[in-house]
Amino acid sequence: MRTKSLKKNKINVITLGCSKNIYDSEVLMGQLRANGKEVEHEAPAETEGNIIVINTCGFIDNAKAESVNMILEYADKKEKGLVDKVFVTGCLSERYRPDLEKEIPNVDQFFGTTELPQLLKALGADYKHELLGERLTTTPKNYAYLKIAEGCDRPCSFCAIPLMRGKHVSQPIEKLVKEAQGLARDGVKELILIAQDLTYYGLDIYKKRNLAELLEGLAAVEGIEWIRLHYAFPTGFPMDVLELMKREPKICNYIDIPLQHISDSVLKSMRRGTTQAKTTQLLKDFRAAVPGMAIRTTLIVGYPGETQEDFNILKDWVQEMKFDRMGCFAYSHEENTHAYLLEDDVPDTVKQERANEIMELQSQISWDLNQEKVGQVFKCIIDRKEGQHFVGRTEFDSPDVDNEVLIDASLHYLKTGEFAMIKITDATEFDLYGEPA
Repeated sequence: MRTKSLKKNKINVITLGCSKNIYDSEVLMGQLRANGKEVEHEAPAETEGNIIVINTCGFIDNAKAESVNMILEYADKKEKGLVDKVFVTGCLSERYRPDLEKEIPNVDQFFGTTELPQLLKALGADYKHELLGERLTTTPKNYAYLKIAEGCDRPCSFCAIPLMRGKHVSQPIEKLVKEAQGLARDGVKELILIAQDLTYYGLDIYKKRNLAELLEGLAAVEGIEWIRLHYAFPTGFPMDVLELMKREPKICNYIDIPLQHISDSVLKSMRRGTTQAKTTQLLKDFRAAVPGMAIRTTLIVGYPGETQEDFNILKDWVQEMKFDRMGCFAYSHEENTHAYLLEDDVPDTVKQERANEIMELQSQISWDLNQEKVGQVFKCIIDRKEGQHFVGRTEFDSPDVDNEVLIDASLHYLKTGEFAMIKITDATEFDLYGEPA
């Protein structure tokens, strides 16, 4: 039986996957709200409404399984009369629509990553061009993601993103600045720049790598205090960005640069267009240009043909480079990618063991680096209060993936969404503890 609290014609948007999907959901919800629709993000079951939109991820096996399970859960709820309509959008839908339509016929409609107007029409709304850049943010009020480009032109062998998101398309500087101004008016203090590849920004519309000019425009926006860079590519990095980072206090001394591997033979097979020597030099250049910069990276282990020697090279290099932040993933064999032609010859157990080994190594590196912060004072943004702690971040930490700074709420009062100077009193591998300075 339908629960009495279920609201008619209320739309519940559920987001799976990365920050780029969060951004897309926010744009969708902004459009729906402007059309007078009642919409909520991931509402609890008892108040979730009768129309469901699932924004899926199709990147690797685990993400695909999570998306499929979510679709099946709501297809079953529809079957039982608990919801009226289920719509599916996002990367999984873009990549596997014919299969999904066949296997899960109870979904009302599937949409690809570029079909926002069609999805809105199915939800009884019109796409409003004048809302360019306006959206309903789902993050804490003090930060927001700013998607500066869509798609990717890189030929990486393991990656299915170009299949799901298409070619690289940069957003014009004036549009992004206008969007940032709107976010600042709503109280956003930190912009997190996202794209499949930040370093490619501007090549398609300005015929040059134009990230630095965009950053200057965003730094001029009143109310924005931090600008953070996510997902840079290691080849063709525009070094003028580092000069700007050094002299512009609003640009966080932080970069997320997924390097994936370092063994030359694996890099060549991955079609990364770089070598161990070039990558190592690039990181040294980063650190020389911006002393104290936090570098976050992501690695893949268990790629086809990765030998124990390749893995040892990677491990030794991680120990040598001492990254501030790191994520490590077991390779996922994705259909229609270049690497799918190779034999997926590293057993799953070995992939997982190698990922665990890298993260254990990183855990010790992170512990050592965090101990050096004890006694220092950092400017922190306070994201939220959780349990007995206020939870903040330094400029060297991005939300959800990096360290947090925990301040005892029974001893100190801090305003969420505001900056505070915090003295670090203790540290673990992945968390810092502090008190107002």
